[in-house]
Amino acid sequence: MATTTTRKVRQALLDRQEIALLDVREEAPFAQGHPLFAANLPAGRIELDAWARVPRRATPIVVYDDDDGEGLAEPAARTLRALGYTDVSLLTGGLQGWKDAGGELFIDVNVPSKAFGELVESERHTPSLAAEEVQALLDAKADVVVLDARRFDEYQTMNIPGGISVPGAELVLRAQALAPDPATRIIVNCAGRTRSIIGTQSLVNAGLPNPVAALRNGTIGWLLAGHTLEHGADRRFAPVAPEQRASAAARARAVADRAGVRRASAADLARFAVEVGRTTYRFDVRTPEEYETGHLPGFRSAPGGQLVQETDHAAPVRGARIVLADDDGARANMTASWLAQMGWDVWVLDGTGGDDAALETGQPAPLAPEPQAPLTWVAPRQLARWLQDEPEGHTAVLDFTASAQYVRRHIPGAWFVLRSQLETALRTVPPASRYVLTCGTSALARYAAEAVARLTGAPTAVLQGGTQAWIDEGLPLETGETRLASARIDRYRRPYEGTDAPREAMQGYLDWEFGLVEQLARDGTHGFTVV
Repeated sequence: MATTTTRKVRQALLDRQEIALLDVREEAPFAQGHPLFAANLPAGRIELDAWARVPRRATPIVVYDDDDGEGLAEPAARTLRALGYTDVSLLTGGLQGWKDAGGELFIDVNVPSKAFGELVESERHTPSLAAEEVQALLDAKADVVVLDARRFDEYQTMNIPGGISVPGAELVLRAQALAPDPATRIIVNCAGRTRSIIGTQSLVNAGLPNPVAALRNGTIGWLLAGHTLEHGADRRFAPVAPEQRASAAARARAVADRAGVRRASAADLARFAVEVGRTTYRFDVRTPEEYETGHLPGFRSAPGGQLVQETDHAAPVRGARIVLADDDGARANMTASWLAQMGWDVWVLDGTGGDDAALETGQPAPLAPEPQAPLTWVAPRQLARWLQDEPEGHTAVLDFTASAQYVRRHIPGAWFVLRSQLETALRTVPPASRYVLTCGTSALARYAAEAVARLTGAPTAVLQGGTQAWIDEGLPLETGETRLASARIDRYRRPYEGTDAPREAMQGYLDWEFGLVEQLARDGTHGFTVV
């Protein structure tokens, strides 16, 4: 297996050449330390995710794990080659080799975006107010509106009292409708810092006449100050008048032009589609609901605020081209302005992509190969009969879904298993005469069938429609961490997530964010500029 040195990876990043540096560990160990532009693609999910996330098969891909005998990197590289990728190598020495060569390590997830947000605040002095100041304004019933820049589901979990859900890319488009009086103060919040900073600075950059400030440290700062949060709120942005839409589009385009965003036509899209030496990501940055109602073929849904927040997940090929589309001219341009400052070659599609462009509805079909080995399928009710009528343990159910989903609900008696840890997990599961594999829809479980049959020597089947089909049949469910054959390392618990994070974890997260600008300087590969 070919190898690539840390020096060559760093040089590619500095030269803005295309490269996908893939960390194939699970998300929790990935979050404990990784290079700035590493993207997490767990080994057990490669077949399911690789074609969508790394669309060009000739992309230079460098794979690593932590090189402590985990043994994930080389099998992952072989899987990528089997999927058609032609330029796959291992990082020399793995993560330890990166450290030994002087490479900087970053903790947490979505680090490029979070570090960029801190750089923006340090250079632009983005206005902010402490939780105590915002609470005083609310108590005084001042002329103030609080706009929550997170996803709607995050907002519903917990929000600043009275806050309205306006996900990041919607702010410039919607703010004037929510605060038509230029004297109204606008407070932008998220859970921590990044989306508050970027959202506030978006309104400042767009020249909104209102006084604007970020809620310093977001809901974390709010809780640390001893204030209470709302739960289950459903306040969302209102429709925008045509004149407000036109004003927002003009403001956003001016910002994008300052940032060096390029303009794409339908002819450019056609040219990009046939290029063999360049990766082009196509994202529709409107809301998921608008996307499903109708979108241009070939464009994936990536609401703009989350795209800026999660560039490492959405576009793991650093140095690729990104084309954005919307239907109003505001959201794509504001999103593009930030991506350009983050060092991306970003274009905004002007117009609709062609007068005869046929819109697609719903979500596109998953880009994933069929398993090579033939599969045996079992219907939910047949599995239920086996579990009821046969001796206990005769049939073992292995659930490959996300651990959080498993804990929420799973088939009674099912074992939680990480595919990347399959051989170890099977030592925990008592030997059975038959194995049935499932996950949410069995999309991931089907890729594990051949290995389970080989390792156990027992008949192996995949549940038709997965656990969701079991639920749809009205069959019984179980909750909790009942049978964990693998540790729950597939998901890193964010300190700003949920409502029960310890104060020490929240404060530690803020302290880490404050140090990101210095880390960027030490790393030296970021290529960020702030306009």
